[in-house]
Amino acid sequence: MRIAIIADIHANLEALLAALERIHALNVDEIVCLGDIVGYNANPNECVDILRNEKIASMLGNHDACASGLEEPYRFNALARRSVTWTREHLTEENRSFLLDLPREKRAHDFFLFHGSIHDTNRYILSRDDVEDNFQLLAGLPGTLKLGFFGHTHVRTALIDHRGIISLDLSLDLSLSPEKRYLINPGSVGQPRDGDPRASFLVYDRDDHTVLFYRVEYDIKRCQERILQAGLPPQLAERLERGQ
Repeated sequence: MRIAIIADIHANLEALLAALERIHALNVDEIVCLGDIVGYNANPNECVDILRNEKIASMLGNHDACASGLEEPYRFNALARRSVTWTREHLTEENRSFLLDLPREKRAHDFFLFHGSIHDTNRYILSRDDVEDNFQLLAGLPGTLKLGFFGHTHVRTALIDHRGIISLDLSLDLSLSPEKRYLINPGSVGQPRDGDPRASFLVYDRDDHTVLFYRVEYDIKRCQERILQAGLPPQLAERLERGQ
Protein backbone atom coordinates (compact mmCIF):
# COMPACT_ATOMS: atom_id res chain seq x y z
CA MET A 1 0.00 0.00 0.00
CA ARG A 2 1.39 3.37 -1.07
CA ILE A 3 0.31 6.49 0.82
CA ALA A 4 1.08 10.07 -0.24
CA ILE A 5 1.50 12.47 2.67
CA ILE A 6 1.19 16.22 2.19
CA ALA A 7 1.28 19.10 4.66
CA ASP A 8 1.09 22.87 4.96
CA ILE A 9 -0.80 23.69 1.77
CA HIS A 10 -1.57 27.17 3.11
CA ALA A 11 -4.20 28.08 0.51
CA ASN A 12 -1.70 27.82 -2.36
CA LEU A 13 -3.95 26.48 -5.11
CA GLU A 14 -1.27 26.29 -7.80
CA ALA A 15 1.08 24.28 -5.59
CA LEU A 16 -1.69 21.94 -4.45
CA LEU A 17 -2.84 21.20 -8.00
CA ALA A 18 0.73 20.54 -9.15
CA ALA A 19 1.43 18.26 -6.20
CA LEU A 20 -1.80 16.30 -6.69
CA GLU A 21 -1.16 15.90 -10.41
CA ARG A 22 2.20 14.29 -9.61
CA ILE A 23 0.71 12.20 -6.81
CA HIS A 24 -2.05 10.82 -9.03
CA ALA A 25 0.56 9.90 -11.64
CA LEU A 26 2.34 7.85 -8.97
CA ASN A 27 -0.77 5.67 -8.52
CA VAL A 28 -0.91 5.86 -4.75
CA ASP A 29 -3.66 4.14 -2.79
CA GLU A 30 -4.38 6.97 -0.37
CA ILE A 31 -3.56 10.62 0.33
CA VAL A 32 -3.45 12.20 3.78
CA CYS A 33 -2.78 15.79 4.84
CA LEU A 34 -1.03 16.83 8.05
CA GLY A 35 -2.86 20.13 8.38
CA ASP A 36 -2.63 23.84 7.65
CA ILE A 37 -4.79 23.68 4.58
CA VAL A 38 -5.37 27.44 4.86
CA GLY A 39 -3.43 30.56 5.86
CA TYR A 40 -0.91 32.88 4.17
CA ASN A 41 -2.11 32.48 0.55
CA ALA A 42 -5.23 33.54 -1.31
CA ASN A 43 -7.26 30.40 -2.15
CA PRO A 44 -8.46 28.85 1.11
CA ASN A 45 -11.88 27.78 -0.14
CA GLU A 46 -10.58 26.23 -3.34
CA CYS A 47 -7.98 24.21 -1.42
CA VAL A 48 -10.46 23.01 1.20
CA ASP A 49 -12.93 22.11 -1.55
CA ILE A 50 -10.31 19.94 -3.26
CA LEU A 51 -9.51 18.02 -0.08
CA ARG A 52 -13.20 17.58 0.66
CA ASN A 53 -14.06 16.45 -2.87
CA GLU A 54 -11.13 14.04 -3.09
CA LYS A 55 -11.87 12.76 0.42
CA ILE A 56 -8.30 13.41 1.57
CA ALA A 57 -8.14 12.77 5.31
CA SER A 58 -6.59 15.76 7.08
CA MET A 59 -5.39 16.72 10.53
CA LEU A 60 -6.08 20.10 12.10
CA GLY A 61 -3.24 22.60 11.73
CA ASN A 62 -2.70 25.68 13.86
CA HIS A 63 -3.71 27.98 10.98
CA ASP A 64 -6.82 25.87 10.38
CA ALA A 65 -7.72 26.20 14.07
CA CYS A 66 -7.33 29.99 14.05
CA ALA A 67 -8.97 30.58 10.66
CA SER A 68 -12.02 28.57 11.70
CA GLY A 69 -12.33 30.47 15.01
CA LEU A 70 -11.48 27.47 17.18
CA GLU A 71 -8.44 29.32 18.52
CA GLU A 72 -7.11 32.88 18.48
CA PRO A 73 -3.78 33.69 16.78
CA TYR A 74 -2.06 34.97 19.91
CA ARG A 75 1.22 33.23 19.08
CA PHE A 76 1.27 34.32 15.43
CA ASN A 77 3.55 36.98 14.00
CA ALA A 78 2.05 40.02 12.28
CA LEU A 79 2.02 38.50 8.79
CA ALA A 80 0.38 35.30 9.98
CA ARG A 81 -2.26 37.25 11.98
CA ARG A 82 -3.17 39.36 8.96
CA SER A 83 -3.56 36.27 6.79
CA VAL A 84 -5.70 34.55 9.42
CA THR A 85 -7.96 37.59 9.69
CA TRP A 86 -8.32 37.69 5.89
CA THR A 87 -9.02 33.95 5.74
CA ARG A 88 -11.69 34.19 8.44
CA GLU A 89 -13.45 36.84 6.40
CA HIS A 90 -13.40 34.77 3.20
CA LEU A 91 -14.03 31.19 4.33
CA THR A 92 -17.43 29.78 3.46
CA GLU A 93 -19.47 28.43 6.36
CA GLU A 94 -19.26 24.95 4.87
CA ASN A 95 -15.49 25.06 4.79
CA ARG A 96 -15.27 26.62 8.23
CA SER A 97 -17.32 23.71 9.58
CA PHE A 98 -15.07 21.26 7.75
CA LEU A 99 -11.99 22.72 9.45
CA LEU A 100 -13.66 22.74 12.85
CA ASP A 101 -14.35 19.01 12.55
CA LEU A 102 -10.77 17.98 11.74
CA PRO A 103 -8.96 15.80 14.30
CA ARG A 104 -5.75 17.07 15.83
CA GLU A 105 -4.04 13.68 15.51
CA LYS A 106 -4.84 10.20 14.34
CA ARG A 107 -3.50 6.68 14.13
CA ALA A 108 -3.70 5.37 10.57
CA HIS A 109 -2.55 1.85 9.75
CA ASP A 110 0.90 1.45 11.38
CA PHE A 111 1.75 5.15 11.79
CA PHE A 112 0.66 8.28 13.66
CA LEU A 113 -0.39 11.57 12.06
CA PHE A 114 -0.19 14.99 13.68
CA HIS A 115 0.58 18.60 12.74
CA GLY A 116 3.04 20.19 15.15
CA SER A 117 4.01 17.89 18.00
CA ILE A 118 2.28 14.85 19.45
CA HIS A 119 -0.58 16.16 21.62
CA ASP A 120 0.29 19.80 20.82
CA THR A 121 -0.77 21.26 17.47
CA ASN A 122 1.11 24.54 17.99
CA ARG A 123 4.49 23.23 19.16
CA TYR A 124 7.33 22.81 16.67
CA ILE A 125 9.73 19.88 16.50
CA LEU A 126 12.95 21.86 16.15
CA SER A 127 15.26 21.51 19.16
CA ARG A 128 16.80 18.31 20.47
CA ASP A 129 14.43 18.51 23.46
CA ASP A 130 11.47 18.69 21.06
CA VAL A 131 12.74 15.63 19.19
CA GLU A 132 13.42 13.60 22.33
CA ASP A 133 10.04 14.49 23.84
CA ASN A 134 8.18 13.42 20.70
CA PHE A 135 10.05 10.13 20.42
CA GLN A 136 9.09 9.42 24.04
CA LEU A 137 5.48 10.29 23.30
CA LEU A 138 5.52 8.12 20.17
CA ALA A 139 6.85 5.18 22.19
CA GLY A 140 4.09 5.65 24.75
CA LEU A 141 1.23 5.51 22.28
CA PRO A 142 -0.92 2.36 22.23
CA GLY A 143 0.65 -0.37 20.14
CA THR A 144 4.17 1.12 20.48
CA LEU A 145 4.09 2.82 17.10
CA LYS A 146 7.47 3.31 15.44
CA LEU A 147 6.55 5.89 12.80
CA GLY A 148 5.08 9.37 13.05
CA PHE A 149 4.46 11.95 10.33
CA PHE A 150 4.31 15.67 11.19
CA GLY A 151 4.23 19.08 9.51
CA HIS A 152 4.33 22.66 10.82
CA THR A 153 8.04 23.42 10.22
CA HIS A 154 7.69 23.51 6.38
CA VAL A 155 11.03 21.68 6.14
CA ARG A 156 11.53 18.15 4.83
CA THR A 157 12.98 16.11 7.70
CA ALA A 158 13.58 12.49 8.68
CA LEU A 159 14.52 12.01 12.34
CA ILE A 160 15.63 8.57 13.51
CA ASP A 161 15.80 7.11 17.01
CA HIS A 162 17.90 3.95 17.31
CA ARG A 163 18.10 2.82 20.93
CA GLY A 164 18.19 6.38 22.19
CA ILE A 165 20.67 7.64 19.61
CA ILE A 166 18.98 10.29 17.46
CA SER A 167 20.12 11.12 13.95
CA LEU A 168 18.94 13.14 10.96
CA ASP A 169 18.67 11.60 7.48
CA LEU A 170 18.22 13.95 4.49
CA SER A 171 18.19 11.23 1.81
CA LEU A 172 15.49 11.43 -0.82
CA ASP A 173 14.95 7.66 -0.50
CA LEU A 174 14.66 6.26 3.01
CA SER A 175 14.50 2.57 3.94
CA LEU A 176 12.81 2.00 7.30
CA SER A 177 14.19 -0.47 9.83
CA PRO A 178 11.91 -2.28 12.32
CA GLU A 179 14.56 -1.68 15.00
CA LYS A 180 14.25 2.11 14.76
CA ARG A 181 11.65 4.82 15.36
CA TYR A 182 11.02 7.64 12.90
CA LEU A 183 9.56 11.14 12.92
CA ILE A 184 9.20 12.33 9.33
CA ASN A 185 8.10 15.63 7.83
CA PRO A 186 7.15 15.72 4.11
CA GLY A 187 7.93 19.43 3.83
CA SER A 188 5.40 22.00 2.71
CA VAL A 189 3.23 21.96 -0.39
CA GLY A 190 2.36 25.64 -0.34
CA GLN A 191 5.16 27.49 1.47
CA PRO A 192 8.48 25.60 1.67
CA ARG A 193 11.05 27.11 4.02
CA ASP A 194 14.16 25.12 3.16
CA GLY A 195 15.39 27.31 0.31
CA ASP A 196 13.72 25.18 -2.38
CA PRO A 197 10.51 26.88 -3.60
CA ARG A 198 9.06 23.73 -5.19
CA ALA A 199 6.09 21.99 -3.58
CA SER A 200 7.20 19.10 -1.35
CA PHE A 201 5.54 15.81 -0.37
CA LEU A 202 6.40 12.16 0.29
CA VAL A 203 5.12 8.67 -0.47
CA TYR A 204 5.23 5.97 2.20
CA ASP A 205 5.22 2.38 0.90
CA ARG A 206 3.97 0.14 3.69
CA ASP A 207 4.92 -3.04 1.85
CA ASP A 208 8.48 -2.07 0.92
CA HIS A 209 8.99 -0.04 4.12
CA THR A 210 10.32 2.95 2.20
CA VAL A 211 9.71 6.69 2.20
CA LEU A 212 10.35 8.61 -1.02
CA PHE A 213 10.46 12.41 -1.07
CA TYR A 214 9.33 14.46 -4.08
CA ARG A 215 9.55 18.09 -5.22
CA VAL A 216 7.28 19.59 -7.88
CA GLU A 217 7.49 22.92 -9.69
CA TYR A 218 4.34 25.05 -9.84
CA ASP A 219 3.23 28.43 -11.15
CA ILE A 220 4.63 30.65 -8.41
CA LYS A 221 3.95 33.83 -10.37
CA ARG A 222 0.23 33.07 -10.56
CA CYS A 223 0.07 32.39 -6.84
CA GLN A 224 1.89 35.68 -6.17
CA GLU A 225 -0.59 37.53 -8.38
CA ARG A 226 -3.50 36.09 -6.41
CA ILE A 227 -1.93 37.18 -3.11
CA LEU A 228 -1.49 40.76 -4.29
CA GLN A 229 -4.95 40.92 -5.89
CA ALA A 230 -6.46 39.75 -2.60
CA GLY A 231 -4.80 42.60 -0.71
CA LEU A 232 -2.64 40.29 1.40
CA PRO A 233 0.84 41.51 2.45
CA PRO A 234 3.29 41.48 -0.48
CA GLN A 235 5.91 39.80 1.74
CA LEU A 236 3.81 36.63 1.54
CA ALA A 237 4.20 36.66 -2.24
CA GLU A 238 7.91 37.49 -2.19
CA ARG A 239 8.88 34.67 0.16
CA LEU A 240 7.47 31.98 -2.12
CA GLU A 241 10.12 32.37 -4.81
CA ARG A 242 12.87 32.20 -2.16
CA GLY A 243 11.52 29.07 -0.54
CA GLN A 244 11.30 30.85 2.79
